[in-house]
Amino acid sequence: MKAEEIDFKKGQGLIPVIIQNAINKDVLMLGYMNEEAFLMTQKSGWVHFWSRERKKLWMKGEESGNKLKVERMYLDCDSDTLLIEAKLCGTSVCHSGNYSCFFDK
Repeated sequence: MKAEEIDFKKGQGLIPVIIQNAINKDVLMLGYMNEEAFLMTQKSGWVHFWSRERKKLWMKGEESGNKLKVERMYLDCDSDTLLIEAKLCGTSVCHSGNYSCFFDK
């Protein structure tokens, strides 16, 4: 997949990215990427996001150690959302310490 195929314009430069566990298919989190984060993810094989709060690029797990290794990436039918199947290298994804960000029913 090439960056030119992704419609970053719809979301004012950002696209939502759904992270799914490549092994058991659990949905782990939702983050946002700009083109730079997408290119860094492709180049390194580790998931990078754009922080809307801190206004900077960051690699998931750079502080916690809970990194996400890319296995597969899928672009949706509108070319404005990514699904990344990733291997969790650690114990949790959520900043709260929970395995997934989707734990509160």
